[in-house]
Amino acid sequence: MPLVSLDDVVNRKFDYIIVGGGTAGLVLAARLTEDDNTTVLVLEAGPANLDDDLILRPAQFGAHFGHTDYDWNFPTAGTEVMWHLGRGLGGSSATNYLCWTKPPIEDIDDFERLGNPGWNWKNHEKYLDKVENFIHVSPDVQAARGLDLKTWKCSQEGLLKIAHTGSILDIELKAHKAMNHLGIPIAKAPLHGDPNGTFLIPNNMDPATFSRTYTTNAYFLPNADRPNLSVLVLAHVNKILFEEPSDVNEDLIASGVEFGYGAGVFIATAVKEVILAATTVKSPQILELSGIGKREVLEKINVLVKVDLPGVGENLQEHVNACVSFEIQDNVEADTWDILQDSSQLSKHIALHSTGSGLFTTGISAVAFVPLDLLTDKAEEMKNSMRSKVLQNADTYLPGLLEQHKIMLERFDRRMPGCEIITIPKFLSRPNLPAPGKRYITFAAATNYNFSRGSVHCATSDPKVDPVIDPHYFEEEIDIQTSVEMVKFVRKLSTVHPFSEVVGSSPVEINPGPQVQTDEQISTWIKQALNSTFHPAGTCSMLPREKGGVVDPQLKVYGTKNVRVVDLSIVPLHFASHSQATVYAIAEQAAEIIRNGFRV
Repeated sequence: MPLVSLDDVVNRKFDYIIVGGGTAGLVLAARLTEDDNTTVLVLEAGPANLDDDLILRPAQFGAHFGHTDYDWNFPTAGTEVMWHLGRGLGGSSATNYLCWTKPPIEDIDDFERLGNPGWNWKNHEKYLDKVENFIHVSPDVQAARGLDLKTWKCSQEGLLKIAHTGSILDIELKAHKAMNHLGIPIAKAPLHGDPNGTFLIPNNMDPATFSRTYTTNAYFLPNADRPNLSVLVLAHVNKILFEEPSDVNEDLIASGVEFGYGAGVFIATAVKEVILAATTVKSPQILELSGIGKREVLEKINVLVKVDLPGVGENLQEHVNACVSFEIQDNVEADTWDILQDSSQLSKHIALHSTGSGLFTTGISAVAFVPLDLLTDKAEEMKNSMRSKVLQNADTYLPGLLEQHKIMLERFDRRMPGCEIITIPKFLSRPNLPAPGKRYITFAAATNYNFSRGSVHCATSDPKVDPVIDPHYFEEEIDIQTSVEMVKFVRKLSTVHPFSEVVGSSPVEINPGPQVQTDEQISTWIKQALNSTFHPAGTCSMLPREKGGVVDPQLKVYGTKNVRVVDLSIVPLHFASHSQATVYAIAEQAAEIIRNGFRV
């Protein structure tokens, strides 16, 4: 029973209701229904989007953005930056940039340090092994790209096919060689807990068809005929419903959810648990609309307080980036993604994709994860300034935040790779526009260890109105300073061999542009041209309750007996990696916890 109708839902009871059919939700559904006696209902707000070339064909980055069939398209308050989080079956795994990276060992071990036994790298990697089915390119291709996969420890046991792209542009390889010449080493074990340095990342892609692999075709479709698995799309969950407690001090017991479908409002019944897997934005919203959250927020929107849980919607963390674009010399041979703006070239490369060639067999391949002190000689000064601020203001931080900041300062001392440089073979920056017919290469200077903390809270009790997202970008001075130093480093690449061959002796920089030179000017430009990397986390943090936590190490929401959260919102402290692999691992570990198969 794959995609079901409304009648199949309202007249039945299910052991588990999973809110959200995205990356985590479909992993959970597949694993829980391996038990024939367990029934699962997945409620997904977006459409199914099955067999959709806009999803399956790689190198269409940004094509989904702004389209409600694929994208929640959340605006942020303050500095408006659009958060393009996946909507529809597969969630963000259907619309992301296909980057398959993993965090450093220490970043995941920090979860455990913050009060979560069993949430450590050893277990994280074990669950990633259940996800990853790594398919190696040939030894000849490895040699041509300078790949040495002996230390990568790539699992071939999982359900999700992972592979390096069919081709990589020479300009990308030259960019990475220039980074090496500027002191950034080649990463030793990027998929085995040590991503420090440059490396060519694999993508979630099937190398036989050069098509996207994601939770829908890896976890859902192979199991869609299970009679104990039901998925209802276009079902927007409004809130969790609870049994009437016999004692005000008792933990709440969820009985189901209320959801909108078409013009109506309906109820789905859960026998065992309700599990939120609805994104870092929607999971806290649903909790607040259900009466679980900070008292002041709930009273303001006239929602009855059932559990006063101040951590809901707090501790919001995000990866951000600023993009620097250079024009490629006319005499350099390179078909970048810019040429796809031409309709005839687009048609040509769509046709080539079916033969296993052309630009739609490529992807984002070249990245570098770097500690700040490799990029600037100001790193020590910046660290010491932040350390002094943390110690001087220790009494003013929200519960749990001081501990997080101390760990982040330790990351400086351990030279952890919180800065990321992403090489993108196309124009992808602002505000200055590209010239028609030209080709470009862009470097996204991304900061992954940001000290600033934001929030996600309801402004109304209307579930159709998205909550207010306030990331508090650059509230901590060190975050903007880090971004400025990264942009300055990226600019150096244009003068370093062999990348200098790509842009010439007089590089044409489109953004920020030659008129932006001083630190103050760069800072102003960054604040205007800021991008999200679409990895928001932390709004339902897995922390002790007294430290601002929302869920315990079993992912149960405090004050409830049978409500869990399983998505990126449970991450207590952000990590240096693109987030999708970690979301898969969180879901796999959650499934073991729910089935009582997990041991610390």
